[in-house]
Amino acid sequence: MEPVTPVELLCLGSSLAFSGLFYYLYRRKAGVAARVQEAPKLQVGDDLAALAAAADGKCLPYVALEGIVLPAEAALSSQYHRGMQGVIQKLLLKEHRLIWNSLARSCAALSACRTESERVLSEQVYTVPFLLASPDAEAVTQVSVESPLRAVRLPLETVYERFQQPAHGFRDLLGHYLSGEKPKGILETEEMLRVGAALTGVGELALHPDGSLHLQPPAREGEYFLCLGDWQAVLAELEAASGFWKGAAALCAALGLAVLLHAVCRALRHARLKPEPEDKEPEGEEEAEAGGLEDSCVVCLSRPRECVLLGCGHICCCFRCFQALPSRLCPICRGPIDRVVPLYQA
Repeated sequence: MEPVTPVELLCLGSSLAFSGLFYYLYRRKAGVAARVQEAPKLQVGDDLAALAAAADGKCLPYVALEGIVLPAEAALSSQYHRGMQGVIQKLLLKEHRLIWNSLARSCAALSACRTESERVLSEQVYTVPFLLASPDAEAVTQVSVESPLRAVRLPLETVYERFQQPAHGFRDLLGHYLSGEKPKGILETEEMLRVGAALTGVGELALHPDGSLHLQPPAREGEYFLCLGDWQAVLAELEAASGFWKGAAALCAALGLAVLLHAVCRALRHARLKPEPEDKEPEGEEEAEAGGLEDSCVVCLSRPRECVLLGCGHICCCFRCFQALPSRLCPICRGPIDRVVPLYQA
């Protein structure tokens, strides 16, 4: 029996590979979270330009900056709310479908056998240049937010949502039953980063030669974040993600260890139950068996020698084999047998 079967070897290798991948993701998320936690926490104010000018290269490599969203030019208007304006707008159309298997077809009441899928029909994202300003109306410092679409996640909130259910006729229902898919409806949503929203940007703060401040993706290490609220929301999200990957890595490592222990225990149990080689028989017993073989009938080799053949005098066979001899000749010397005398051993 092999100590590790191919299936166990495959499970062990897969668990080690996945645990390594998940541990890498955990370390990466934990590193980003630690960098965000260590980043200077700043607010848009009149002293921000002086801080950037005093830094090496007039650039703060990684900061968390809080401010109020203002458009740098004409703002975007909502398509569904009059008077609502923003700087990032996302219009999305999704089609939702119900998919069922053969078991659900045979029993339509089994809703658990149905699954819902969605397909993006249309996705449009619009953006205009915007700034981060201080909540204080008297402050004049503003920070331009560069490349918002390069952020890890767009800081959008849903401002409109409508689900439209289609009308189905009998022919449509029959076609849905045969195909196994049924359109459930179309979800139409609008998401915006509204003007005046409190926004936190985590990235690189640079002072340009013209005296303008820019928040941009970091040129070195670190990820670019734009989120609604304060920097603690970003940190909580990163810590939750790192905790998830840490748990996944520990689970995969535990599964690999369980497979390895199972294989080791089976090998030990197999070694314990393996029969030991039989000891050699003592020389006395071998001699006794050899002696017993010498005293047995030369014809059947099973019964003892019981008669003396005369006139040659050989003692070589049992009485039954003597009676079965085809001719009256001694099995040893082939001499004629005159008479037979029983052999008595005391």
